[in-house]
Amino acid sequence: MASYTLSAFHEPLIKVRFQERPNRFLVRGIDAQKQEYLAFLPNPGRLSELLLPDTCIYLIKKSPSQKERATDFTAIAVERDGVPVMLHTHLCNDMVEVLLKKQKVPGLEKASIVRREVKFGKSRFDFLLQDQAGEIYLEVKSCTLFGSGIAMFPDAVTERGTRHLMELAHLAETSQFRCCVLFVVQTDTARYFMPDYHTDPVFAGTMVQTKDLLRYVPLPVAWNSDMSFTAGRKPLQIPWSYIQKENEDRGAYLLVLKLEKDSAVTIGALGTFTFKAGYYLYVGSALGNLSARIARHKRPLKRFHWHIDYLRQVAKNVDAFPIRSSSNIECALADALRPLYETPLPRFGSSDCTCRSHLFRSSSYPVHDAEFHTVLQRFRMQKPPENTLI
Repeated sequence: MASYTLSAFHEPLIKVRFQERPNRFLVRGIDAQKQEYLAFLPNPGRLSELLLPDTCIYLIKKSPSQKERATDFTAIAVERDGVPVMLHTHLCNDMVEVLLKKQKVPGLEKASIVRREVKFGKSRFDFLLQDQAGEIYLEVKSCTLFGSGIAMFPDAVTERGTRHLMELAHLAETSQFRCCVLFVVQTDTARYFMPDYHTDPVFAGTMVQTKDLLRYVPLPVAWNSDMSFTAGRKPLQIPWSYIQKENEDRGAYLLVLKLEKDSAVTIGALGTFTFKAGYYLYVGSALGNLSARIARHKRPLKRFHWHIDYLRQVAKNVDAFPIRSSSNIECALADALRPLYETPLPRFGSSDCTCRSHLFRSSSYPVHDAEFHTVLQRFRMQKPPENTLI
């Protein structure tokens, strides 16, 4: 299969080891000679499963047209399993332009580009295309979240993305124009594509509601070490009925709490215990109103009801990871975490089951652990049944 290279990637690649992300648009890394690099990251996503400590990231020097930018380098990709994953969302449209001109986008092989960055009313879409049947509005999204044969978008709540879908659907419903959303999936290891209903159920629900008005095309792309890329021959499968079934406000959740110092805490009838400084992972579930349950756990001041409420009072930060599911996976999730972390207090959060505990401890921030993300993705990225692919 033919491979292509973007002109922006003709600059020599600089490989560094990721150290930190000071803010959404900056990354810091060091090379083999311990030289430090601060680079612009043109990607607002969370990327927490990709930007792990010492992971290899690819940088290029900024172009002469970017001379006023403070940073001299741009982060364009990160390695996962030895293969680069493209991070540069600004260049995703350049990729799509190449693929459209080479007739490599399924269903749009006969479409030509009229222009890019097209305004329609108050909206702006990435491409206006033309084929024998008329004009097509095309919106492009870059997907970097994948695992277990599943690709998902977005990796963070995207009100803007939801608005794009609604505006395109309105355009398709009230005019003669056809509208399409192309998800450029930055891997060729996935078989299925789903909206990430765990992270953004509103976006997922909007996709389901508009599936008969918009054409959704999740196109896998394989990247090579020299940053050349090859498009897959056919889109990934979207299991619509499975998404609709699972995108409900119930399931399990994982909380990560930070204790800055050793603290003696009374945990209801369990008694008083000293919790060492560090990070605590708690597994819970809600058969309904999952979002409200998580919001409650994030509030420090409330009436105590669950064991975690007592520990929450002395915790500084709380990160929450919902896992929406029609199955009861709480104990299975706790079982998966148990070999990875300490169990500081038996029976914590598990008084109504046979699990030893639903509370675990780590001396380091678990969100920076690859094993944490492996477990999280195992439960979030379940293979859909074959009968949901119709």
